[in-house]
Amino acid sequence: KVETGFDVIFAGGPEELLKKFQKANHKVVFAADGILWPDKRLADKYPVVHIGKRYLNSGGFIGYAPYINRIVQQWNLQDNDDDQLFYTKIYIDPLKRVCNSCNFFCFIDFVVLYEVVLKFENGKARAKNTFYETLPVAINGNGPTKILLNYFGNYVPNSWTQDNGCTLCEFDTVDLSAVDVHPNVTIGVFIEQPTPFLPRFLDILLTLDYPKEALKLFIHNKEVYHEKDIKVFFDKAKHEIKTIKIVGPEENLSQAEARNMGMDFCRQDENCDYYFSVDADVVLTNPRTLKILIEQNRKIIAPLVTRHGKLWSNFWGALSPDGYYARSEDYVDIVQGNRVGVWNVPYMANVYLIKGKTLRSEMNERNYFVRDKLDPDMALCRNAREMGVFMYISNRHEFGRLLSTANYNTSHYNNDLWQIFENPVDWKEKYINRDYSKIFTENIVEQPCPDVFWFPIFSEKACDELVEEMEHYGKWSGGKHHDSRISGGYENVPTDDIHMKQVDLENVWLHFIREFIAPVTLKVFAGYYTKGFALLNFVVKYSPERQRSLRPHHDASTFTINIALNNVGEDFQGGGCKFLRYNCSIESPRKGWSFMHPGRLTHLHEGLPVKNGTRYIAVSFIDP
Repeated sequence: KVETGFDVIFAGGPEELLKKFQKANHKVVFAADGILWPDKRLADKYPVVHIGKRYLNSGGFIGYAPYINRIVQQWNLQDNDDDQLFYTKIYIDPLKRVCNSCNFFCFIDFVVLYEVVLKFENGKARAKNTFYETLPVAINGNGPTKILLNYFGNYVPNSWTQDNGCTLCEFDTVDLSAVDVHPNVTIGVFIEQPTPFLPRFLDILLTLDYPKEALKLFIHNKEVYHEKDIKVFFDKAKHEIKTIKIVGPEENLSQAEARNMGMDFCRQDENCDYYFSVDADVVLTNPRTLKILIEQNRKIIAPLVTRHGKLWSNFWGALSPDGYYARSEDYVDIVQGNRVGVWNVPYMANVYLIKGKTLRSEMNERNYFVRDKLDPDMALCRNAREMGVFMYISNRHEFGRLLSTANYNTSHYNNDLWQIFENPVDWKEKYINRDYSKIFTENIVEQPCPDVFWFPIFSEKACDELVEEMEHYGKWSGGKHHDSRISGGYENVPTDDIHMKQVDLENVWLHFIREFIAPVTLKVFAGYYTKGFALLNFVVKYSPERQRSLRPHHDASTFTINIALNNVGEDFQGGGCKFLRYNCSIESPRKGWSFMHPGRLTHLHEGLPVKNGTRYIAVSFIDP
């Protein structure tokens, strides 16, 4: 018979356990400990040992059933009395003594943490006692060492049952494909600071692969800046999701109060099976995220999301002694996907799923996000740990990423345009044409005139927002020769334009040239490596009322890009570009497509007249 406490995990299989017990050649063997508990006055009555720990630990023991039964028959105390003291008094009685050995159960305590490490061999993990050079069959984490015990639990339960040593033993999972009615989920959305790409975040909620009739929404928006985005989303979402509760900035709620309210929105609803909390800085790229998390059947589980190109994620693998971040040995491997599984962790944030019945049982209080001076998520996790509610993170699938919000400047009209440095993946997804990658894999680059190359570069959204930004700024040059913005103050062939520098977009634009224009240059002008530098980057506005055309000229560049920002036939009639040397005209530029052509010497060109409407183009003179 084997007895273990709730804070014991097995690190070896039953055959190994039985073999070691039989080798001890005793009827009953208790675990040993280096700390005497609960009555330290009994220390002198313990026999002296020369190898191993001295004191009894009732967290685990093994023996023949008749002999264990003989011991427990002596129990004449109350159920809430200390069982370890009961066994200790029997042990220190010389007439009843049993053998103690550390080879059976190795105990972790705050004074001996250095003794236990994980040993990885052949894809398996095994706990090793470095002090005694033994491989314990079980590990006991008492007192403040529960977090470390949970960390070992990510590995050692499988070290003797599975080839893969880096996943937890399987729970009873749920197969949603086999159910007719999906569980009801309340999604709590939290917009706690100005956040880039928020409209896309909100739209993703409507693209989740989950029945909309089983969803409810709770949205806390702290920012007046985002109220217009919430209104646009609500007008779309109300036709698909019946219950949407929005708490706006006028309520003046703290983040903790808002999160408590969102969680309670599910808790008070007996039909709420799950609460899915997601912050606005989370980009969910996997539509099945909700289903995948529900199927794992954990009380609290989070999908792993990370910042692009960084080790920053939404979980901690360990805690420092004062309860803050500490890097666990396996953190980097989990983040980078070198170890894959469902992991017991001490802290998670940003996005997580909690069972509704957990909120109505173990977590039935309403104030889990407020504690001392902790951040709300730290307060939640500490409360969960102390209640014994395990939190898990899954990296079994690709779920998405985290946005950087720290340097989001909202002083412009379309502020996402400036996010090319902070959130390059999201900037590319929003602003670069979907067919851009085909430039390098398919033959889509056109050559309408000699050495004039035509290719997709901007999305519709990029074109619209760039035009809006310039019109919002509004200080068009008027096409005058005298121009204080340029060196020398005189423009020989002026256009009615606004420079990127005037709207503080110059650095973003130059980075765009290096990241997205330079690779195209190398493809179409083989052997030429651009510096990706341009002194003149600007948006031109053509209209019959202001400037309708541009006379023949050469550009002050090695090569020039000319990106159409709106649609011929819809937004304007006429326009285009004529290359005089080749008597070749392009009169139907496509929105979001760019011309690329040599600037000096060979490609004298002119802007053809706009007959009506307004035409916008973005131009750069590259490598002047």
